[in-house]
Amino acid sequence: MTTYRISELASRTGTRPATLRFYEHEGLLSAGRSPAGYRLYEDDAVDRLDFIGAAKSLGLPLAEIRDLLGIWDEGACAQVRDHLRVLLEARIADARYRAAELAAFTARLTTALARLHAPAVAGRCEPGCCVPVNDLPVDDLPVDDGPAPVMEGCALPDASQAGRVRDWRGLLAQARHREAVAGGVRLDLPLAAAAEAAGLAAAEVQCCPFFAFTVRIRQGEALLDVRAPAEHLAMLSDIFA
Repeated sequence: MTTYRISELASRTGTRPATLRFYEHEGLLSAGRSPAGYRLYEDDAVDRLDFIGAAKSLGLPLAEIRDLLGIWDEGACAQVRDHLRVLLEARIADARYRAAELAAFTARLTTALARLHAPAVAGRCEPGCCVPVNDLPVDDLPVDDGPAPVMEGCALPDASQAGRVRDWRGLLAQARHREAVAGGVRLDLPLAAAAEAAGLAAAEVQCCPFFAFTVRIRQGEALLDVRAPAEHLAMLSDIFA
């Protein structure tokens, strides 16, 4: 059986030694020790690093890659595919959501730029003549389905917050059952809503990192757990309860 010291594995795979040590610390890569205390990697470490690199190229975070590696280690290709399919569906949903937000923002910038080609007013700027304040597209306005909660600590601007709440309410309308759990709420969703739930959760933690989401797939259903620390439970209740 071939073994590699850390410098040899780094040279073979193009992975920096510091990255190999980081992967070991994060539980993605294991290493033995020589009698002299040097790290020794078995020959399957090369394939493992290829797998990690491929998963990272798909935008998967290290925590998800670690879980996926646990399944990959068992050697059941079908299980790896089933798990990866759910992860990729979530990433696609998130990418589409971000693309839509970026397209809307690009349209807003284009509208603002077009206004600047109009003749300037005489003297000082009038309200809205240079920096438009009333050109928010109709589709970006919040739906009148109740007041949006005040999302203190959220990194999104107010208009985007309202849109995000609207998206959650659309998903939660599909919930067949909901119940309180420690520190949050559990929602029983149709299996077909799993990817949408995962995509919204992935987007939400980028702006509201105090929320913690867990999506579990069972026969014919998806369970979504949403938790938050005590100081944010009121906001959680406003959005998800």
